[in-house]
Amino acid sequence: MTSQSRSPSGYSAWRMIADELRGEIVGGVAAPGSKLPSESDLAARFEVHRNTVRQAVASLAAEHLVVRRRGSGTFVAEHTVIMHRIGLRTRLTASLGPRGTAATGRILESAVEPNPPAEVAERLNLEGRSALRLEAVRSVDGLPVARGTAWFDNDLVPNLAANFGPEGSMTLALKSIGIDDYVRTSTTVGGRAATAAEAGDLELPSGSMVLVVRALSTLPDGSPLLYNVTRFSAERVELDLEHHV
Repeated sequence: MTSQSRSPSGYSAWRMIADELRGEIVGGVAAPGSKLPSESDLAARFEVHRNTVRQAVASLAAEHLVVRRRGSGTFVAEHTVIMHRIGLRTRLTASLGPRGTAATGRILESAVEPNPPAEVAERLNLEGRSALRLEAVRSVDGLPVARGTAWFDNDLVPNLAANFGPEGSMTLALKSIGIDDYVRTSTTVGGRAATAAEAGDLELPSGSMVLVVRALSTLPDGSPLLYNVTRFSAERVELDLEHHV
């Protein structure tokens, strides 16, 4: 990056510096645990004032990509991109393996919708019945990775919202009301820029990308149970779609 390719000071400069450093971290050029160059060295590299560099590094710290250690400097945070496997039984804790206990979740909102969107009514075969809508965020090691909107036939899931524990597990909540198993029957994946609300919930900078997964899950007898729209941070999660013959 040269001074000709960016504004020399202020808002745009620090954002562009943060973008370049973020790319190096996410891309593996700057390895987890490695020390970032000093503010003076970064200021010289990008030909800006140290205050501009400080603002860029502060934004990376807010995203949990770097950590500051007093007296030692700033280091690339220990992090790994999560490989989330989507198959017949898709569970984030299963994708995490031994790190499954690091997954937590919180319900942001729950509401019974007498007139859900047409897409939801069709996928769940509601035929005029109300739908339960759950809004939730899932985190791993305290870092938000997914923002989900889950829709259910309200008649099938009495008191579901009240049965979510601190781990925020859909599977455990469903088991608590007597639904022991469900399977994924369809999945579509797309990508787009995060909305301002999604970026806030996922603690992402403006302009970040999310992977949007729309999925239908059914009971073992084929009855529709759950229509889920999940937005994953594209910087923190990769999706592995399993194929079944």
